[in-house]
Amino acid sequence: MSFPNYGQALFKPMKQERHEETNVNLYYFSDFERHNAEIAAFHLDRILGFRRIPPVIGRLINVIKEIKEVTTDHKLVTTFFNSPVGNTCFHGHCSYYCSTEHAVCGRPIKLEGSLAVMLPDLSLAPRHSWRSPWRRSYSRTNQAEWETNSNYCDTVKQTPPYDRGTRLVDVIDMSILDFLMSNMDRHHYETFEKFGNDTFLIHLDNGRAFGRHSKDEPSILAPLVQCCRVRRSTLLRLRLLSLPPYRLSDVMRASLSRDPLAEVAPLLTEPHLSALDRRLETVMQAIQDCLQQHQHHSDVIYDDIMDYPQA
Repeated sequence: MSFPNYGQALFKPMKQERHEETNVNLYYFSDFERHNAEIAAFHLDRILGFRRIPPVIGRLINVIKEIKEVTTDHKLVTTFFNSPVGNTCFHGHCSYYCSTEHAVCGRPIKLEGSLAVMLPDLSLAPRHSWRSPWRRSYSRTNQAEWETNSNYCDTVKQTPPYDRGTRLVDVIDMSILDFLMSNMDRHHYETFEKFGNDTFLIHLDNGRAFGRHSKDEPSILAPLVQCCRVRRSTLLRLRLLSLPPYRLSDVMRASLSRDPLAEVAPLLTEPHLSALDRRLETVMQAIQDCLQQHQHHSDVIYDDIMDYPQA
């Protein structure tokens, strides 16, 4: 979406109800993108102290006045239609899911969606897209190497850019985020080229998170479990969010309540919030297992806050 002040944002429309879980028969690469997942991921990323997801906010859009009547995309206008119950729908033109069977519909003309701030144009701030070392096979039959080789991280540690700097612990931070929100769709990540390897990861495209609250996916934590490495700042934040006064579910509930769409309904249902606490316990146990497997804590904990008392 483009605005009169030349600003731009990426709009993801509502496709699933808040309470709906991902169909158990769907593969992770066939799942829907959820607008509330994009919003919740931004809040969770910020709560964890990462701040690597561009700002995302919920909006209620009038599909007639704010899309159909103002768009300059004439092909898009031709895809608008009224559903059998009188809701205004459209589907646009694209390679996947652009058909009347996968249309996006207002109620009757109001449509929920997430608006994410667009990153600077590539001509101003070039980005590099990196294939994740722990990328899934995106196949119904084949497995990736990391799924069958428990020593896979030894190879990653010797491979640039993971052989120096903070890139490896950056990826492990990202895996912790993804495990907490059950995002199996992290095939690539991006960085700004200007800073070389001395940079941070950009956690883009989180729409397939928060699909199921009733099941956890331990394989998402493979980078942490296989490498046994974690930032001390991340560990301290996770410990804090494990304490009753700062319970992760409570902090998320309070944070999400400030989003405009919270007036319509909570962005995450209570089962999803409870799942965050359960998964956090799993992460803490994984770190504890790593500490027990190594003689020195420094082999596990990457000390990124040298001036802070040991913990």
